[in-house]
Amino acid sequence: MPPEVDIRKDGPRADDSAAAVAGLDALDTPTVVATPWWRRAIVTGLPPIVALLLFVAVWQLVWASAITSEFKVPQPLSVWDAFAEIVVDGSVWSILWTSISRAFIGFAIALLIATPLGLLVAKVKVVRAAIGPLLSGLQSLPSVAWVPAAILWFGLTDATIYFVVLAGSIPSIANGLVAGIDQIPPILPRVGQVLGASGLRSARHILLPASLPGYIAGCKQGWAFSWRSLMAAEIIAAGPLLGFGLGAYLKNGSDLSDMPSVIAAIFLILIVGIGIELLVFRPIERRVLRARGLALGV
Repeated sequence: MPPEVDIRKDGPRADDSAAAVAGLDALDTPTVVATPWWRRAIVTGLPPIVALLLFVAVWQLVWASAITSEFKVPQPLSVWDAFAEIVVDGSVWSILWTSISRAFIGFAIALLIATPLGLLVAKVKVVRAAIGPLLSGLQSLPSVAWVPAAILWFGLTDATIYFVVLAGSIPSIANGLVAGIDQIPPILPRVGQVLGASGLRSARHILLPASLPGYIAGCKQGWAFSWRSLMAAEIIAAGPLLGFGLGAYLKNGSDLSDMPSVIAAIFLILIVGIGIELLVFRPIERRVLRARGLALGV
């Protein structure tokens, strides 16, 4: 028999093995390139600022050319004056708080309902066959369609607003969780069962963590749907018992034929939507993707 070769001893073969192992370790090690904060700020903030300036410049040119009446396309300065007016008198904070607090409360309730619902749909075949298509249908249904029915059911109260928000956000969150669970490798739940994780423990320690990318995507879409649903409800279901939010401010400008106030309200709604995306969902998504080695450069 040929003598056994001990690769632990010094020699060419040992060097080759060590180099191969070192190469594999290098492939598994995430490469993180430190970028100065000012460069990240420029790369992130400069493009939208330039796009906004170009938009305002084109807007100003359209207004100055008098292609259409000023009633339809007001001067950008007029919109700024309408925005500055509610900032100076302090009403902008009450308007924003009314809508944002409703959106967060409704979204939190939707999370509490949609998460166990998504788990049931993903893991119980009978439940998926029964309500899976219904969830997809409800997700495609415009939330504004629920407003007349909600007014008849609950009247001009906060319950109408929250019902419309829930109807718009729950299907998206649940479907996002279902999609995330469907993409989990089958070996992970089996390993959990071998280690004694079943039922709620499996959902908490295996299914939810492993499905986070899809779950977060569903939450982002659910937030977008809930925000749009809230605006539709505040515009249609306006009343003294419902307070004065962004939707009511937009409707009030329309009723008074005040186009600068209408455009200022639209910009405020857009700013809140972008702000929640950048301040809440973007950092969470980056952290999850980095933890999985999927987005080292973001």
